[in-house]
Amino acid sequence: MTDKELLDRAMEAMGRAYAPYSEYRVGAAALTGSGKVYTGCNVENRSYGLTVCAERNAIFAAVGAGETDIDKVAIVADGKRLPLPCGACLQVMDEFGVKQVIVGRPDGKSHSYALADLLPRPFGQDE
Repeated sequence: MTDKELLDRAMEAMGRAYAPYSEYRVGAAALTGSGKVYTGCNVENRSYGLTVCAERNAIFAAVGAGETDIDKVAIVADGKRLPLPCGACLQVMDEFGVKQVIVGRPDGKSHSYALADLLPRPFGQDE
């Protein structure tokens, strides 16, 4: 699957985001080692601490289906800047072996990062 195709799947998921408070809709798509794609969107809650990011929703959907080897994650959001994952999402990505993070906007602008560039020293990493 190409990065563009994975971004397209994340864009579809963005359309299902529940973001009545921030109005910042995010979609994500996780590509597993077996070649399957799982998507997720951000789901907000009026008790903001209960909000869950799109990236974690996509990864957790994969894990719930028995997939724990995740190669890359694409994230799309409609904003001025490319969406970068939060620290919690980066740590979850590290847990499941994500190597590449692709971020994009609906206008087609995108960028690819190695997870190690976004999270150089994950929690629990041996010295």
